[in-house]
Amino acid sequence: MSERRVSSGPEVARDDAVDVAAAGRGSASVQIVDLGVGNLGNLQRAVAVCGWRAAITTDPGAVQSARAVLLPGVGAFRPPREALRGELERALRQALADGAWLLGICVGFQLLYEGSEEFGDCDGLALLRGTVRRLPESVPLPHIGWNALRAQDWSHPLLAGVAPGAHAYFVHSFAADAATDEEIVATCLHGREFPAIAGRGRVFGTQFHPEKSGEAVGLRVLTNFLRLAGADDAHAGRERAEVTSR
Repeated sequence: MSERRVSSGPEVARDDAVDVAAAGRGSASVQIVDLGVGNLGNLQRAVAVCGWRAAITTDPGAVQSARAVLLPGVGAFRPPREALRGELERALRQALADGAWLLGICVGFQLLYEGSEEFGDCDGLALLRGTVRRLPESVPLPHIGWNALRAQDWSHPLLAGVAPGAHAYFVHSFAADAATDEEIVATCLHGREFPAIAGRGRVFGTQFHPEKSGEAVGLRVLTNFLRLAGADDAHAGRERAEVTSR
């Protein structure tokens, strides 16, 4: 693939990136839904580096009470979709009805659409309009590596601080075929143009991995989302405690 990263911060994939045990103590307004796929610890560390505390959970009650929900996934569409059915899905929908924010990541982003054609049709959450389809066979698949983001409006709140043309890290063979441009925040080109970031209201997603996309893009987008969600900031909490104790 010809597109390469121009500049980046370190990937948040190191065991020494953050004290995960400390990040997980106490209540967390950010919940990472464990659908049985992916390295959730990397995402939890990325959230902590951004300044928030996140918990990894399969508990519907924790999901329903969250201020911000992260829905990561890797691999095929159907296994995480089936893992989400039932109580977890009901809790997620209730959380959204109660004002929570949702960020799907990679396959978790694909789950937000109406369905996928991977290994036969499978329904999605239908929170965004469109269908997940395989990328063209005319390009190398899976699409792995750094690729440039394209946006009509770089002033979108999720892109605050992200330089135009910045690169993000992708690993996928399927991508959404969005039914409307109104929900697209940024796109990427690999065989065809596909949504790299999309959303509406309080529901968003990224096809790329924020935790692998460096400080200038991945952690910036993640930080922007958590700020929009109004999730409790662990750093701000410490500052409030220091002010109270003076």
